[in-house]
Amino acid sequence: MTDLIPPDDDRENARRIAAAHTAASRDVEAFLRRAPDLPTPADVAEYAALLAREEAFREERRDAAESAGLGAPSIGGE
Repeated sequence: MTDLIPPDDDRENARRIAAAHTAASRDVEAFLRRAPDLPTPADVAEYAALLAREEAFREERRDAAESAGLGAPSIGGE
């Protein structure tokens, strides 16, 4: 059986990026579950890196959704 959606389809791209964003958000959650009461500078740096990754995927997800015709007005004042 052949796939009905070509691999370069905008909707499929949006799905893949949304999955990557979900994974990045889960990584932030996992970090917060194991973070010590008194974070070290290394903990703060790791958290900052995880947040930056999550934010990058969030922006990429928004752009991909817009390319797929799913643009939505900002609800966060951006």
